[in-house]
Amino acid sequence: MYWRDDEGVTSVDYRALAEFRYQIRRFVAFSENAASLAGIEPQQHQLLLTIQGMPAGHKVRIGDLAERLQIRHHSAVELVNRLGRSGYIRRVRGGEDRREVLLTLTPKGEKVLRKLSLHHRAELRTAGPALVKALRRTMQGSRTSNGGRAKAAVGKRRPSN
Repeated sequence: MYWRDDEGVTSVDYRALAEFRYQIRRFVAFSENAASLAGIEPQQHQLLLTIQGMPAGHKVRIGDLAERLQIRHHSAVELVNRLGRSGYIRRVRGGEDRREVLLTLTPKGEKVLRKLSLHHRAELRTAGPALVKALRRTMQGSRTSNGGRAKAAVGKRRPSN
């Protein structure tokens, strides 16, 4: 999503974007610290949450994890390997296609994820209103010189470096 080049960006827009990024970083920093205190890496927490948070009946594959975490396939494989060695997840062969590898949480993985999710929900009850407020201000944008609202143009996502 990009702003069109013909739209103005005001100091109000910059402040709104900066505040939104700040609120996101605060929550991410909280989340990373909580994962570390629980004895897992932040990306491992995200992987556990991704597996557990998939739609009901969805068979979770490594490719799904790579997409959801926005990482390369081989990076997802390494995360799965580490979590498997630590006893948080298990690989299960597919029913019809035995080459297919599906991923599930173990009771140990479910326990640590439940603890972290309760902690995150409590944090969102406290920090959430500021995050929502910052998001609303960012989405509203400022008045442009022609009196209209600045709107985001839908476009292709720029690849990250």
